Amino acid sequence: MISSKKSPETCDRLPASNPSEETLDLLMLRRSLTVKDMVGPGPSDEQVRQLLTIGSRVPDHKKQVPWRYLLIEDEARAKLGKILRQVFEKNNPSTDKSILDFEESRFMRAPLIITVISTATPKNEKVPEWEQILTAGAVCQNILIAANAMGFAGQWLSEWYAYDDDILAELGLSVEERVAGFIYIGTATKEPAERGRPDINEITKVHS
Repeated sequence: MISSKKSPETCDRLPASNPSEETLDLLMLRRSLTVKDMVGPGPSDEQVRQLLTIGSRVPDHKKQVPWRYLLIEDEARAKLGKILRQVFEKNNPSTDKSILDFEESRFMRAPLIITVISTATPKNEKVPEWEQILTAGAVCQNILIAANAMGFAGQWLSEWYAYDDDILAELGLSVEERVAGFIYIGTATKEPAERGRPDINEITKVHS
């Protein structure tokens, strides 16, 4: 499934709101699926393009675009897996082979991984770094929701390799960049069970 809507051009007039009970239902039921329960097929090239486009439709103070994308798919997943294995073994000598095998298979768990990279800069005079980081997080959430609406399962992960200097260098990140999330996307093999959610009354206060 893919939306028939085309991305509007700059300065096009857009509706101030888009009433949609279907969208509200989707958001009420949205649930991540554990990546181990995903298989192929993943999104088509056209669907991936739309996921990235929808991901970019986020609040972005002063239009700084403090994120970029890195797609991990096809043979690149296995190549990166071998590097994960090498780095993990270097950091954890005498690790059991079964654990190393698992580390090598991490990127094979879904047919597509959209890596959202935060390019926030602390010395930006226009926008505080924190706001830039929040924008990258919003990109991740938009992609998760869009993937779900397309009929795919998704999970937003980071895991140890999002913070390892060797892996980040291999992925081509600069010293100021950080992984906001690895968004694993694939076809579900099971229906996830609902998990506990916060009591809204306990986390809400009316200012007076």
